[in-house]
Order: sequence, then structure tokens, then C-alpha cells
Amino acid sequence: MKLRYDQATDSLYIHLADRPSVDSYEVSDGVVLDYDENGTLVGIDLQHASQKADIESLALVHLPLRNLQAA
Repeated sequence: MKLRYDQATDSLYIHLADRPSVDSYEVSDGVVLDYDENGTLVGIDLQHASQKADIESLALVHLPLRNLQAA
């Protein structure tokens, strides 16, 4: 899973899987869910992220991580 924030557009994209999306559905204002060819959720696009989420902090709780990268 990857989280990518674009400051220029104030958007946060949460990559749930490393597969391309083929369908997208806006489930609420500025929240778009992306699905792969099998209908599996692969990403979440959050527009105006700084107004909708606390993007200044991140807590990982009880995740079975084998690899943690920070950029």
C-alpha cells in the first residue's frame, strides 16, 4: 500500500494494490474509488485532502509490515 500526497492539487491517493484501475466511482464529493478489471478496489482518491483528513500525522497500528519505506 502507498500513500501519495500532491500539495499542488491538495489530493491524497491511497494505492491499495499495484494494479491499474479501469473503473472509478465518486462516492461523495471529492472521494473517488478506483477498481481494477475484476471489480476489486485498488485505490482511493481524496480531493481537498487537507480539509477532509489530518494529513499532518500518520499512525500505523498493528500492521504486519515486512517492508516500510519513507520518501
